Amino acid sequence: ATKLIRVQLTMRKLRFVSSNQYKIREAKTILAKGGVRVIPVSAKIEELQTVDTHKLIEHKALEAFQKIGRPLFVEHTTLSLLKLRGFPKGLTQIFWDTLEADLVSKLFGNTRVTAETVIGYVDGMKLRTFRGKIKGTIAPFPRGPRGFQWDCVFLPDGYGQTFAQMGNLKNQISMRRKALDKFCEFIKRRKGS
Repeated sequence: ATKLIRVQLTMRKLRFVSSNQYKIREAKTILAKGGVRVIPVSAKIEELQTVDTHKLIEHKALEAFQKIGRPLFVEHTTLSLLKLRGFPKGLTQIFWDTLEADLVSKLFGNTRVTAETVIGYVDGMKLRTFRGKIKGTIAPFPRGPRGFQWDCVFLPDGYGQTFAQMGNLKNQISMRRKALDKFCEFIKRRKGS
């Protein structure tokens, strides 16, 4: 019991502004291993509608900070289809909500795609961003649970399963994992200074 209390006292708490329970669960799981406890904060943030993910994450992080007034992080995950010259990027949510799984697979099955997560961390003094990417293809038909947006159609390179079929393996290889690992390293260095 003493060891558990000591570990909890040394964990750094960070606010994550998101209403997406899947993203919150993944962030909690991945960052806990780095000594970071994620505190979910649900706040309505109007997202900038743009393909420019840097502008989008900057706007999202600063809007969230204005509402919360405390250090926090936000994230945005995009798809860039080679066949569409990188589109939809920052507009992935609109793209997905319009087409959904079956039509995305029908129209873009076997298309090369890059998935990217951008984390925006603002501490009141500065905004910092952390990126993670993974390449893959759009599956010719949706596979696995459909609850978490496009996970059921994304086949990462080197794997025969979609993210939706992978379970916890996704958290070991995903673009979100790569971005959160970079973010966690930054937090550790900062904590040590």
